[in-house]
Amino acid sequence: MRDPFQNPFPTDSARRAIWEMLVSRDIDAFLAADWSMVEHDFVEEGFIGIDGRKETNPDKWRLAFPTLKAYRQEWLRQAKDFAEQSFAEDARTAIFTTTTLEDIEIEGDTALVRKKFDGGITKSDGTRDVLQWQTLYYCRLHQGRWKISGFTGYLPNPMG
Repeated sequence: MRDPFQNPFPTDSARRAIWEMLVSRDIDAFLAADWSMVEHDFVEEGFIGIDGRKETNPDKWRLAFPTLKAYRQEWLRQAKDFAEQSFAEDARTAIFTTTTLEDIEIEGDTALVRKKFDGGITKSDGTRDVLQWQTLYYCRLHQGRWKISGFTGYLPNPMG
């Protein structure tokens, strides 16, 4: 069984850095609702984010984040909403356990990264929030480190 806190790329510096950015740092920043923890993980110029709306049909996907600023606003809204909720289990452990990022395709200074969520988190009232979607991240080696230049997210997991 995999350790959800363990970076699966201990000897691959590029993939290790991408995993740390998209899993460890992203989860910790989200739980703290602190954009400053991840703001340097993005390439602002040309950033684009597509919301797949958990739909398999690309005709239903939307250009929800034409700029990094638009994505930042939604990220902060979601993080603050999450922070106001009460859970019956450790939220950090639940999110790490739900998250899988093991497939990173790198060609030169560009990477295609597949991050998947498959699980959930139990709320204090006994209900369960299902976390089941996936995101394709487009990353670039920018100014000496890997950064996110865009994504197609909120896709069904599994697709189809």
